[in-house]
Amino acid sequence: MTDLKDIQELSRRLEAAREYLHIQEATERLVELDKECSKPDFWNDSDRAQAISKQASDTRSTIQAFNTACSVLEDIRTACDLADEDPDFAEEAEAARNRLVAMLDQFEIESWFDGRFDEGSCIVTVNPGSGGLEAQDWTEMLFNMYSRYAEEKGWDVKVLDAQPGEVIGIERASFQVDGRFAYGMLRSEIGVHRLVRISPTDDKKRRHTTFASVEVMPVLPDDIEVDLNPADVRVDVYRSSGPGGQCVNTTDSAVRLTHMPTGLVVTCQNQKSQLQNKDAAFRVLKAKLYELEERKRQQEIAELRGEKMENSFGSQIRNYVLYPYQLVKDLRSGVETGNVDAVLGGELEEFVIGYHRWRVSQ
Repeated sequence: MTDLKDIQELSRRLEAAREYLHIQEATERLVELDKECSKPDFWNDSDRAQAISKQASDTRSTIQAFNTACSVLEDIRTACDLADEDPDFAEEAEAARNRLVAMLDQFEIESWFDGRFDEGSCIVTVNPGSGGLEAQDWTEMLFNMYSRYAEEKGWDVKVLDAQPGEVIGIERASFQVDGRFAYGMLRSEIGVHRLVRISPTDDKKRRHTTFASVEVMPVLPDDIEVDLNPADVRVDVYRSSGPGGQCVNTTDSAVRLTHMPTGLVVTCQNQKSQLQNKDAAFRVLKAKLYELEERKRQQEIAELRGEKMENSFGSQIRNYVLYPYQLVKDLRSGVETGNVDAVLGGELEEFVIGYHRWRVSQ
């Protein structure tokens, strides 16, 4: 039952949220953003207008969410005052308390993501490591896991490149996740993922250990300058081999970019046209080059992508064991569960939040 002590603790947490969400500053900033949006020539520069509009929308959402939390706290106080006369109000107070606790938990989680790109979208790439055909199958399993997780979060998923394996699985997968805090949250997945199971391709049904690496890069805003000379990029087009739009497998719509100074190679084949694939590939290349520049300037690559590790045994961040027992365990946060099917089905929130809680505590 909700009592005075609970209300005092909720009030304390709400005031703390007012501070770390910078509600006063956000309110003042929203006034300025709204003024900017109301200018007659605001949409003359559509890219800038869209960026400002999104910033105003996100700021307004934060303020509205905080104001809603304040209203819920008042509802709890009122229900508790009336509970002595009518027991039904005690249940109402408890329900409102649970709602407010969930809101405050979400506020605290979002406060962890204060990096430059944390609030924005990201590009996720999954590559097979050691393990041959097994690793390609594992790559596809991870690709499906992240796609389902993103969809459960209400984020939009756009496949950029998914190259089928020769027999099973996929050789690589790259996709863009659009949603608020997508990059910040999915940074938890950067690293090597290890799978232990009975191989579906082994006639003798032996146990196999397989690896795949995951990298997560921010989708860079247009105002981020990257030293990318088009003359340094070789553009190759070829026939797409994976599922996609109407022209896939019938025209040379797939694009491969090779950045000759660095040797970086980016492919994209899942968009409907060569132009769309080329734009998407340059977006990925721009993000990769930004990482290289950051490493040279400030050695801050760990903030964007985590430590670069060998894609093999001993360097994994998370183990997925399907045999001889069932367990998923994150080797950084210690979060674990025996419900492997649920995790592979996209129920990753416990691991994502667990990692960031561990990160913030370090």
